[in-house]
Amino acid sequence: MRLRALVLTTAVAAAVFVGMPTAARALEAGKPAGSKLDQAAAAAKRGDDDEAYRLYKALADQGNAEAQYRMARMNLQPDRFKGYAAVIPWYRKAAEQGHAEAQFQLGWHYQEALGVDLDETLAADWIRKAADQGHAEAQSFLGMFYALGRGVKRDYVQAYKWFDLSSASGFKAGSMSRDRIAGKMTPAQISEAQRLVREFKPS
Repeated sequence: MRLRALVLTTAVAAAVFVGMPTAARALEAGKPAGSKLDQAAAAAKRGDDDEAYRLYKALADQGNAEAQYRMARMNLQPDRFKGYAAVIPWYRKAAEQGHAEAQFQLGWHYQEALGVDLDETLAADWIRKAADQGHAEAQSFLGMFYALGRGVKRDYVQAYKWFDLSSASGFKAGSMSRDRIAGKMTPAQISEAQRLVREFKPS
C-alpha cells in the first residue's frame, strides 16, 4: 500500500493529482516575491503558460529556488510532461537550496520511485528537511515513516511527535494518526513525545 494512502483521508486524497498537492496548494507553497516572479505568477494565473514557463525558466537557470520549484510543477502539466525523470532535477535544485515544498516532493518521489529508484532512506531524509521547517504534510509523512519503520527505525515517540506537530500545523490527518499511534504507546512514551513537541522549533 502506498504511503500516501495511509496518511491522507479519502476526502483529501480525492483532491490530489497523481498523489501530489493540488494546484491551489502548490501555488501557496511558496509565495512569489520580486518583479520577475510576480510576472511569471501573473502569467500562470491568467492561463498564459508559455509566458509563465519562459519567465520561470530564465529565473530557474539563474538559481532562483522558487522558480526551480515552479519549473518542476509546470513540467508536470499534461502538455509538457515527458516523464518524472525530467521533473526531478528541478525539484532537487530547489530542495538543495532549502525550498520546503520541493524537499517534500523530492522525498515523496523517492518513496514512490517516480523518476528515481526507490530509496526510503533518502525519502525520509528529504521529507525530514521539509518537516523541520514546519511543512505540515511532510511532518505527517515523517510520522508515518516512524510508525511503520520506513527509511528510519520504528519509533512511536517520534511518530507521535511528528503527527502532533502536523496536526498543529493544520494537517487534519495528523491528529487522527496521532491518536491511533497513541493507542500503542505507554503513558511515559506519550509524555516524552509531548515534551518533544513542546521543544520543537522550526528551522
